Amino acid sequence: MFYRRQAFMTVVAAATLAAGAAFAQPDGKALFGQNCSACHQANGKGIHGAFPALAGDLFVAGPPETVASVVLNGRGGMPTFGKDLSNEDIAAILTYVRGSWGNHAGPLSPKMIESARNPGNRQDDALKMQAH
Repeated sequence: MFYRRQAFMTVVAAATLAAGAAFAQPDGKALFGQNCSACHQANGKGIHGAFPALAGDLFVAGPPETVASVVLNGRGGMPTFGKDLSNEDIAAILTYVRGSWGNHAGPLSPKMIESARNPGNRQDDALKMQAH
């Protein structure tokens, strides 16, 4: 009886840790579905003439700062998400997009999104470095 209880408790502890880890990191695919797929479609192919495809798109695979800036600030008919989504959420979405539908670009971190959100901080840092 003791060993069954111990085994059960081990399974419960493992499930609890797994659930905690799942809540700790946003799910990029789910967030994309909630925020982006209405326009860009769940398959990333967009709607011709209205919303650009993200699948196989060179812009999506481009510089992380540029991609992050567009999601934060919008472009053309795209809405801004900077006030609605956290750095962690945007990083998760962009990491998902940059690694889906034939895209092979690297992940983005919340720190990269923060840097794109506040570009003045980067310039201030660069100016400080030039002063030395």
